[in-house]
Amino acid sequence: MLRLEGLSAGYHGLQILHELDLRVDEGEIVAIVGANGAGKTTTLKAVSGLVKLTAGTITFDGKRADGVRPSELVSRGLLHVPEGRALFGPLSVEENLRMGGWTRGRKPLDAPLREVFELFPILAERRSQAAETLSGGQQQMLAIGRALMAAPKLLLLDEPSTGLSPKLTWTVLDAVKAIREKGVSVLLVEQNAAHALNLADRAYVLESGSLVLDGPGPELARDDRVRAAYLGL
Repeated sequence: MLRLEGLSAGYHGLQILHELDLRVDEGEIVAIVGANGAGKTTTLKAVSGLVKLTAGTITFDGKRADGVRPSELVSRGLLHVPEGRALFGPLSVEENLRMGGWTRGRKPLDAPLREVFELFPILAERRSQAAETLSGGQQQMLAIGRALMAAPKLLLLDEPSTGLSPKLTWTVLDAVKAIREKGVSVLLVEQNAAHALNLADRAYVLESGSLVLDGPGPELARDDRVRAAYLGL
């Protein structure tokens, strides 16, 4: 589904990522964990075409994806839910969701809307409410729901639990599992390393823009190095 080979990237001449090799197979949840500044968000931005590579290649769904415009990647089924959500605040919940369905062209949006409302029932209750008046958890659900409206093959999630209560964190992460069960692969960056590792089929550990460990998520959660560095154990 997704392959990064020798990927290096950065901003304004500053190298952030160093020769990353990473993959997400079809139907997988893959997590990236690491300390703040390790390059997790930059990795997602590189995959979605928001950061230019200085070396390496990205392949998505069997085709080269590096150097491709973000809008084309969205049309091909690669969707990125950024940290901060980037909602259209004055627009209603339903209007935000319909904006997410633009890649479907003139196809009716009733069916995908129903699927989002089934996944996040609170959004159905608030469909006429302005996005900017929702709680943080509801806004995160809306950001994910908007991406689902575009029928993703691969969903990139950047820190979906930021600012959420423990209860809402589990609601969002349970939704990630439900999304995978619908056949959508997920590449997840999550501040709560314990949650991310136990949720993921596989995971990668980043340090200073380089990969230092990888393996099955629950196995890494039991690794003494990971427990000491990221889980506070």
